[in-house]
Amino acid sequence: QEQLVESGGGLVQPGGSLRLSCAASGFTWDYFAIGWFRQAPGKEREGVSCIRRADGSTLYADSVKGRFTISRDNAKSTVYLQMNNLQPEDTAVYYCAVTRLPTMTLAKIVFGSWGQGTQVTVSS
Repeated sequence: QEQLVESGGGLVQPGGSLRLSCAASGFTWDYFAIGWFRQAPGKEREGVSCIRRADGSTLYADSVKGRFTISRDNAKSTVYLQMNNLQPEDTAVYYCAVTRLPTMTLAKIVFGSWGQGTQVTVSS
């Protein structure tokens, strides 16, 4: 059974850091990329970053460039999202998902097999 499991969320003060993990299991086909998305209360789910499985190419939303870093460990089937200088506006539930579409994109419509999400709260 295909499954993505996120972990690493929590409560952090503004300016702090967190590292999220997304562990993939049960996939019998080669997904093209894994993406991180987030959804704040009352807002649409938005793309944060994605990473290509084959060569590690990355894509970031403008709102997180320079603060977030996505990486992968294919041997562990895990993707990480290092989040630095977190701000209150980063507060959201963070999800990961996979796409088989062979193009780098943060369009959530082409992603599937969503995880259950992990809560990130940035507050003093």
